[in-house]
Amino acid sequence: MSVEARRAELIAAALGLFAHRAPEDVSLDDVASAAGASRPLVYRYFPGGKQQLYEAALRSAADELERCFEEPRSGPLSGRLGRVLDRYLAFVDEHDAGFSALLQSGSVAETSRTNAIVDEVRRAAAEQILLHLAVRKPGVRLRMMVRTWITAVEAASLIWLDEEKQPPMEELRDWLVDHFVALLTATATTDPQAARVIRAALAIEPAEGPVGRLARRVAPTLGEASHLL
Repeated sequence: MSVEARRAELIAAALGLFAHRAPEDVSLDDVASAAGASRPLVYRYFPGGKQQLYEAALRSAADELERCFEEPRSGPLSGRLGRVLDRYLAFVDEHDAGFSALLQSGSVAETSRTNAIVDEVRRAAAEQILLHLAVRKPGVRLRMMVRTWITAVEAASLIWLDEEKQPPMEELRDWLVDHFVALLTATATTDPQAARVIRAALAIEPAEGPVGRLARRVAPTLGEASHLL
């Protein structure tokens, strides 16, 4: 086995362990056993010990998370967001404990480097979403709105794990798509750029799609609040 192949095998074994246990609960012996290797071999590829191996595994997980947000920029925006969230939530589901350790502070393995990796995922996700909005130079309000939504997706995912993965993943996905639409709509009321974005997005949304269903659900509630208008 080549050097790169063996290193990748060790990272995959570590990632599998970190997916379901906190970093401090995983030893190099655990990784060696999972990879069918010896402890000295693990040190040969990762002389920095468990911290170096954890950062390599984290980098691998971060790359996979970033790929979750890559989606062809065609078709209704709600459909694109739904497919992105399907991949993202599937990752969360598969790496439950590891995902929590990745995003929540307090691990003894946390360093400025691991924090930088996590922040890079957030920035890459926001950039991908902004590309889907087809804005060449997003203003501060639109950027803030997208970054707020990314934060909400993270928080909802962690709460979902804490709530024993309830509601079902499909319902969580649809709710997060609704959340995006609601945030964009609210931003559009005070930001001309966001208003142009949502008009363009709505122009290709099908009446029976997620946005149409959201509008029909919201309409009765707004009718009850007509005295505020």
